[in-house]
Amino acid sequence: MSRAALLVLADGRFPAGGHAHSGGAEAAVHAGRITGAKSLEDFCRGRLHTTGLVSAAVAASAALGVDPGELDAAADARTPSPALRAAARKLGRQLLRAARATWASPDLDALARRFARGAHQPVVLGVAARAAGLGPQDAAHCALYESVGGPATATVRLLSLDPFDTTAVLARLAPEADHVAETAVRAAHRVADEGADALPAASAPLLELFAEAHAARSGRLFAS
Repeated sequence: MSRAALLVLADGRFPAGGHAHSGGAEAAVHAGRITGAKSLEDFCRGRLHTTGLVSAAVAASAALGVDPGELDAAADARTPSPALRAAARKLGRQLLRAARATWASPDLDALARRFARGAHQPVVLGVAARAAGLGPQDAAHCALYESVGGPATATVRLLSLDPFDTTAVLARLAPEADHVAETAVRAAHRVADEGADALPAASAPLLELFAEAHAARSGRLFAS
């Protein structure tokens, strides 16, 4: 297991397209739900325990070698918003392209053949983690960091928030992220034994509604 590989995969400069997405933060800012560091922290905490948990469990399951097709269907079922499903698949395509250029892996090649239009990003993340010699815990942590790191970074542009303040938000959330990662990995081991129905289905209906409104809005800074 290589901790350096985890740093490569989780690095915001890894060319996987995440910089073009705000994780719902732009829509939340537009709706007045994020106005500063405190409300950003509340928003990110909500993402950690809902979409973050689900994504982390999917990624951890893929890192364990669970069938990507089964996981992709489960991720689809847990993403009611067509806009979010489209964003997840676009991010999956971009991540897969970057991962295949970085780590030679027959599993990544097979995923590309199987999902010509892109698999859900957490599925690709888990397969990429496995290709990089990482385990389910690493994949879960990477997914969770992305779930809050994207919104935190986006608010620096959207609200001109102090980057020191947004980084402090991520640091304060770190213990919770560790706890959620443990929950996600336990779920992933159940998925390996019982199937994808064992995945968590924590929902965030407001994020889904925001995503649809955001997709219809002109003049967006971020794709989602």
